Amino acid sequence: MRPGAVALAVSCLVVLGAGPPAPSSPLPARMTDTGGGTQLITAVAPGTASTRGTVTWWDLRDGRWVKAGSAPARFGVKGLAEGASRKQGTNTTPTGLYGLPYAFGIKAAPRGTAYGYRRVHRDSWWCQDNDSRSYNRWTEPRAADCRASESEHLITYGERYAHALVIGFNYGRPVRGRGAGIFLHVNGRGATAGCVSVPKRAMRTILRWADPAKRPHIAVGTASGTTAVTRY
Repeated sequence: MRPGAVALAVSCLVVLGAGPPAPSSPLPARMTDTGGGTQLITAVAPGTASTRGTVTWWDLRDGRWVKAGSAPARFGVKGLAEGASRKQGTNTTPTGLYGLPYAFGIKAAPRGTAYGYRRVHRDSWWCQDNDSRSYNRWTEPRAADCRASESEHLITYGERYAHALVIGFNYGRPVRGRGAGIFLHVNGRGATAGCVSVPKRAMRTILRWADPAKRPHIAVGTASGTTAVTRY
């Protein structure tokens, strides 16, 4: 090899040996808002027409977000829709950043669960009746002004509601017609009616991990576009 060629080869090795580029920032660090707590769940789909994606749960440690776990997720049978303009009955999962008011389930809370956990009984309902004063609320027994045909009889959902977390979509000050009963719950046989679902083992793990003192939130969105999870 000519001396000049050796020098060029050495030069290339120096450049190439500089090491790989620094890894990209973790997803929560690229988000507009994470809710102000030190725990976060992200539920991300490839696009608004997707019914599958990934749920990841994160901890903020020493100023850096660290992935605590992840699982495959299912979304609404009609995909995802911007939470601020979503319509009830569209079978879409609302995008946005939401609190997680409390947990519930047909089965007992997994050992180690710190979240307030409400057991489902035979007279437990979630009211979705737009004409009811109990709209988007748990009611036990079913409120007199809440039609059964416009409500979820929680115990009939079996394994899907073995364990769940209430997602605070349209919850604080409910807007009629926006939607009700959006949860993070156990997978059923396919896509959801608008909730986010994960395998049962992952749901139990999330409940043991979630600490209300750390103010966890859930961010639901797509990988890019106007409903990108990084916008929330």
